Amino acid sequence: MSKEYIQIAFDFSNQDQFELLVAELSELGFEGFNEEALEEGRNDGVDLSGRLGIGAGHCKTFMLADQFEAESVQNELDIIFNQYHLTYSKSVIKEQNWNAIWESNFDPVRVGDFVGIRAHFHPDFEPAVEYDIKITPKMSFGTGHHPTTFSVMQLMQRLDFKGKTVYDFGTGTGILAILAEKLGAKKVHAVDNDDWCIENALENIQNNASKVITIEKVASALQKDQYDIVLANVNRHIIEANMEELTLTSKPGGILVLSGLLIEDQLDMIELAGSKSWIFQEAQPLDGWVSLLFNR
Repeated sequence: MSKEYIQIAFDFSNQDQFELLVAELSELGFEGFNEEALEEGRNDGVDLSGRLGIGAGHCKTFMLADQFEAESVQNELDIIFNQYHLTYSKSVIKEQNWNAIWESNFDPVRVGDFVGIRAHFHPDFEPAVEYDIKITPKMSFGTGHHPTTFSVMQLMQRLDFKGKTVYDFGTGTGILAILAEKLGAKKVHAVDNDDWCIENALENIQNNASKVITIEKVASALQKDQYDIVLANVNRHIIEANMEELTLTSKPGGILVLSGLLIEDQLDMIELAGSKSWIFQEAQPLDGWVSLLFNR
């Protein structure tokens, strides 16, 4: 018997607002936050007063329908959105509809001739790319469409992964972990705090015939092992809350890549990383977002 999910869709006007909404909705039990940049002029029923700007976006999140009804989530949901003067739409999604949903919205992405990301039903890239990754995103973040994932892959192109150990914090679909293995990493440990992300990443790892990637659900970035390269494509607040743990999880002389950051976050993140003895090396900006590279 298939499961039914409640999908909540909403627009937000900036990243701080989005992160607060994610925190409150997560406490209610929503999972699988799928964030998309909001195109100028788009307004899905939400009054953004014409001030979309950098950081505005659209999000879909999900909860099992049985859980939604049993825990009387509706009232709490209204309270949360009312306090931000936002509206949302609610719909019922059947489990068997996921493939149709993501197939209709997922176009191939290529990062120059370096890497291409596509679904299983897409044809091979022409012209060919160096690394071909097949992704079934479903409700997880990480298809290469968002500037944060794209810019991390641009930085990864310039790093040496051969024989290295890699820690992928906030793996989403597993896309960066899969690319790290393809670039020659000997061990990749990918983690997330979302059950759906873990399930999706495992599926994508299998579909790409990955051999050296392990997956774990975690509540924080801290690990018992240390890694040569640490990737954290999450958001500013999660990075701030886990910078000490990300540093402890890195080997001396290691490399750190931070993303999920707005361009205006750059100086603050460089200062924060510097307080943990990280040395800033390079910024990769894209469409108002930025990925940052450090070593020590």
